[in-house]
Amino acid sequence: MQLSKKNLHERLDKIYDAIVIGGGAGGLSAGIYLQRYRLSSLIVDKGKARSFWMQELHNYLGLPPDTPGRVLLQQGKQHYQSLDGDFLNGVVEEVVDEGETFAVRVKVGRQNSIYPIFRTKYLIAASGIIDHLLPLDDMRNVYEYAGYNLHVCMVCDGYEMTDKKCGLFAGKEASIENMVFTLSWFTPYITVFTHGLFEVSDRLRQKLREHGYPLVETPISQFLGEKHHMTGVELADRSTIPLETGLIAMGSRYHNTYLKGLNLEMKGENLATDKMCRTSHPRVFAIGDLKVGLNQVVIAAGDGALAGTQIWRDIRATSAPRVWEENLPVVAG
Repeated sequence: MQLSKKNLHERLDKIYDAIVIGGGAGGLSAGIYLQRYRLSSLIVDKGKARSFWMQELHNYLGLPPDTPGRVLLQQGKQHYQSLDGDFLNGVVEEVVDEGETFAVRVKVGRQNSIYPIFRTKYLIAASGIIDHLLPLDDMRNVYEYAGYNLHVCMVCDGYEMTDKKCGLFAGKEASIENMVFTLSWFTPYITVFTHGLFEVSDRLRQKLREHGYPLVETPISQFLGEKHHMTGVELADRSTIPLETGLIAMGSRYHNTYLKGLNLEMKGENLATDKMCRTSHPRVFAIGDLKVGLNQVVIAAGDGALAGTQIWRDIRATSAPRVWEENLPVVAG
């Protein structure tokens, strides 16, 4: 059922088997598996999952390569709701461990917000990451091309940049070190942009020169192009640099602050999990970009299947087998 301010009161006394935080590919996959295992689940989705910005999914097995990410998510949501799962648009603000259950506090509505609390036996964190984009005065200019030929994931889209004139837009020196020489696997025609945000060491300057990669430190005023196809950048000094594609490497932010009260084990910025995506808390699972691994839609969907299956195994192990009562032997009185 689609929950809203009008009807969510119907679920406030319910204890779900699992609440999934995040309605991206991983969260929807987890919800579908939970429902197919005849468990009760609620997906709380803040909207605009990372895959929502993918204009074409060129690397998802079995889908036409021009399938937009939002179509994958729409179809996944329809599949989930066809299995009678509950879905709520909202932002999870806090999770409290009550012992046998978790209390999940959700902000619903941007205006006149309400803060209902839902309860669940298990929790699946699938809220992913938010990519930092190039900070321009007119951010609409960035969104005009982001997800088209202005990319944020080299693993996803490196192939799309093969032998093209590519701008690497870095947020710090380490981003250049980590990305530029890997990006050269796909294309050697790389121009590095710092947007004037940081200083580049002499050592790295020399290394870039040795590979023929221009370094541009003048701030960018805007991207150039039309119909979502970026063709270059205009700098603050009004000069222009032609490009055919771009990769933004400005870092990202993990959407996991609601878990801070649970004291979960971390590996760097990621949640530590076992092979079934269970965290250091036995009833909390983390899937997709929040855990250590490859940040890919197909991986997140697989993680959802693992987490949903393990929760079913846990619950099944503590449940008595169902009885075919009509077939029970009659006990003589």
